Amino acid sequence: MIHKIGVLTSGGDAPGMNAAIRGVTRYAIQKGLTVEGILRGYAGLLSHETRPLDRRDVGEIIHRGGTMLRTARCLEFMEKDVQKEAAQYLRSLDIDALVVIGGDGSMKGAQALSQLGIPTITIPGTIDNDMMGTQYTVGFDTTINTVLSSVNKIRDTAYSHERVAVVEVMGRHAGFIALYAGMAAGAEAVLVPEHPMELSDLCAHLEESHRMKKMSSIVIVAEGAARSTDVVKYIREHTYLEPNLTVLGYVQRGGAPSAYDSIMAGLFAQKAVDSLLAGTYNCVVGLLDSRIVATPYTEAEHLKFSIDENMYQLVQWLGR
Repeated sequence: MIHKIGVLTSGGDAPGMNAAIRGVTRYAIQKGLTVEGILRGYAGLLSHETRPLDRRDVGEIIHRGGTMLRTARCLEFMEKDVQKEAAQYLRSLDIDALVVIGGDGSMKGAQALSQLGIPTITIPGTIDNDMMGTQYTVGFDTTINTVLSSVNKIRDTAYSHERVAVVEVMGRHAGFIALYAGMAAGAEAVLVPEHPMELSDLCAHLEESHRMKKMSSIVIVAEGAARSTDVVKYIREHTYLEPNLTVLGYVQRGGAPSAYDSIMAGLFAQKAVDSLLAGTYNCVVGLLDSRIVATPYTEAEHLKFSIDENMYQLVQWLGR
């Protein structure tokens, strides 16, 4: 029987994490549970940094970026003895189950605790949209809109000076941000880890568009696809085009969540609490075929989604 739950945010911050914390806390209280917030993710379990959460503690946070509970990357949590220490601390607080908000690395930590007898459930919160067991992660929509807003401003200069604007976005292992932002912004080309592209082919693509009277171009590069500085250097050395580079960096993580991310955070939070109350533990909440479901960790490992191949090709066709 669940009486008290803990909640933490882990890994990289994502817009909508606060909305998820709020949703978990208020819905759990509505269902008669008490809630303990763990500060700084798994690191907070080791340093014993916690605080009780009530309705007022999570007021006025739904519209804020970042996470009120703070977050951290805790590499030592990969060690078995450290995991046992964390599990013991959770038991000492009489916490019956733990809600983890984060990405794949955070889910692995939750899975490790579940193997030690701590019921856990994970809410997907990462801007990269590359998490197992779900087709959507909280924070992705906001990030796409942030990138789009920046690219639209960069486009003004690219057009005015007839340049190739190379824009680097996050995405070390997956190209969702680059692809969706490229599609929304009408980019000339996107470089993603899933489709390695020879820079000579990129240049040929840009030159062909130039011959078709297109005087400026946007190229969006996922950080894991290529070094953006190398892309700019190659274009400059192998074409007559004039490229410049903008690295968007951490601006992609910040800001108020979009309406969609706030909504999904609340719905994911409800599903997480309901699943725990129903005795469904050790799962990741996710969006699968337009349904919000809780999938066991062992099954989620086999549900890995890649970029839309049609959209990838369409960006190249429509961008010329």
